[in-house]
Amino acid sequence: MGAGFPGRAEPNMASRADNIASNMSLANFSKATELKQRIWFTVWALVVFRFLSFVPLPGVNPLILQTLYSKTQGGILDIFNTFSGGSLQRMSLIALGVMPYITASIVVQLAGSLYAPWAALKKEGESGRKKLNQYTRYGAVGLTAIQGWVVASGLEAYGASSGLQAVVLPGMLFRISAVISLIGGTMFLLWLGEQITSRGIGNGTSLIIMAGIVAQMPTAFVNLFEGGRSGSVNGFTVVLMIALLVVLILFIAHMERATRRLLIQYPKRASANGMMQADRSHLPLKLNTSGVIPPIFASSLLLLPLTITQFLGKSVRPDSNFGSFIISLNQYLGHGKPAYMIMYALGIIFFCFFYTAVVFNPEETADNLKRNGGFIPGIRPGKNTATYLDYVLTRITVIGAAYITVVCVIPEWVIAQTGQRLFVAGGTSLLIVVNVTVDTITQIQSHLLAHQYGDLIKKAKLKGRMR
Repeated sequence: MGAGFPGRAEPNMASRADNIASNMSLANFSKATELKQRIWFTVWALVVFRFLSFVPLPGVNPLILQTLYSKTQGGILDIFNTFSGGSLQRMSLIALGVMPYITASIVVQLAGSLYAPWAALKKEGESGRKKLNQYTRYGAVGLTAIQGWVVASGLEAYGASSGLQAVVLPGMLFRISAVISLIGGTMFLLWLGEQITSRGIGNGTSLIIMAGIVAQMPTAFVNLFEGGRSGSVNGFTVVLMIALLVVLILFIAHMERATRRLLIQYPKRASANGMMQADRSHLPLKLNTSGVIPPIFASSLLLLPLTITQFLGKSVRPDSNFGSFIISLNQYLGHGKPAYMIMYALGIIFFCFFYTAVVFNPEETADNLKRNGGFIPGIRPGKNTATYLDYVLTRITVIGAAYITVVCVIPEWVIAQTGQRLFVAGGTSLLIVVNVTVDTITQIQSHLLAHQYGDLIKKAKLKGRMR
């Protein structure tokens, strides 16, 4: 009787757990005390981030800086300004945001695939990952110092050439203080992101980037509706843009959750009741393995000539070979121009395949499966499995690249036709916002599910004691 009782209770427990998973909602949110604390911690951390974005660098005149920035719109700085929540436009302490860390992490990831000693570190497990993370932080400090020096020097030089000097006391002291302040701001954001990840909800760095993008969306909506009210924007265009925004968000949410699940089978093993059972699992391959990196890389490369022209200002002479080349590039690669759209689409497709090849190694995955005794039914373990994984990944990357291209090119075309930047940084910003939102909601649901499972286990134990 005692041996049979657990056998009868397990199906009951399983069915109740399945009920919870299928019918789970936010109805029990008020009971999840730890989840509420995590959410409030995340909210207040993001509030601190927004406050810091309004603290200017020492020695900078904000009013003149606003005028200078309005003359340099349209280049790479717009992308960095969007991801920093407008901090670069105001030249705040966190003007560079977390972009130096993102760049450093991409470089370390690339090096981990191409540089043998770092590739060996990746295989060492947790200790190797900690070392690579440390290298990433060192790289972030170095990149922040370099970018901070370039920003401070460029601000002085551009102010001198335009006749509007935003720096109160130009010189070496300002550059050094600016570099130290920017390093401190970026490192504080990294620390804040780590605190959100460990004590809050979601990925801290991703949430900081998303908060910067979302903070600028109200201004975009106000400008659109104001244009519709004043008549400068057609009312039908306003409705069409809102509808397009909703459709793109739903499309991204659907495609980002799309995966190709490969069946993995393991050899038969003895189970608890003595029977031989074959274990099965699935290897999920995301449709969009490369994430938001391809559009960021592609747009940065295409906007480089425009940014160079803006920073060099009057020193770009049309009668010189270099000057005429840069000016011609700007004419053909302007936002909404056919050449820009074609090059942008081709750049996204190229970086989709390139970055997917970097982040997913079929040979390594095939070796791991073989080492653990797993295999894909009908495919021999080892080299054949690696070839099959590469074949499948290439096919789904074609669909993923087409999806990313459509999502990024359509907003660029709409911005070029209407002049309204409702999409802030184009499709890239939508990808980031939707991805981070879906990930955060998934984590909230996981916490709620864990809380309800905890309650279920407590009730089951209580009933067991009563019997």
